[in-house]
Amino acid sequence: MFASTGLVVKLVLIVLIYFSVVSWGIIFYKLLQVYRANNASERFLEFFWKSKRFDAIGSQVDRFNHSPLTVLFTEGYAELRRLQETGEQKAEPNIISTDLGGIDNISRALRRATTSEITRLEKYLTFLATTGSTAPFIGLFGTVWGIMTAFQGIGQSGSASLAVVAPGIAEALIATAIGLVAAIPAVMGYNHFQQKIKVLISEMDSFSTEFLNIVQRNFGR
Repeated sequence: MFASTGLVVKLVLIVLIYFSVVSWGIIFYKLLQVYRANNASERFLEFFWKSKRFDAIGSQVDRFNHSPLTVLFTEGYAELRRLQETGEQKAEPNIISTDLGGIDNISRALRRATTSEITRLEKYLTFLATTGSTAPFIGLFGTVWGIMTAFQGIGQSGSASLAVVAPGIAEALIATAIGLVAAIPAVMGYNHFQQKIKVLISEMDSFSTEFLNIVQRNFGR
């Protein structure tokens, strides 16, 4: 059926197959990425709340390198260390000013890390959204073109019998079918990952708030 279609329909089918293959590749990749992120985040939070010292946590973050929370902790802790070193130079060790340049610096570092992790988690999802929204229309274009070609063949042959009409219409509808095959998994995958990423973003926001509270309680002036 593919070989008997026209050049335009063949090109449409090739484009749709490309969209479908890449979409499935992204779906499997994001499944692995999101699963690792969730699993590592759960383990990191358990370890974080059991630990009593930031330096002990910092020495173990490599165990949870798939968790976005470890990136937030690393950035926040690095900024905290820098501020502590500044305080030592001013003969005020373990004291961090709550004015601009103190806690605010740690908050900005956490926001930067959160933005970076959101960008990483959402990478490639745009392709799924594009596939889900455009693949049916690309398939419909191939179908319309194929039907036009079929009717031209009917006009040239001078016969409108089912034996003449049916093969051309069937070949034309392949494009719509492949378009739906490409679009449906892409839309489902996009919605699924958006929901999972929203949960991770919520966890990152909560962790940032708790991290800042701990810093203010123990180091703030």
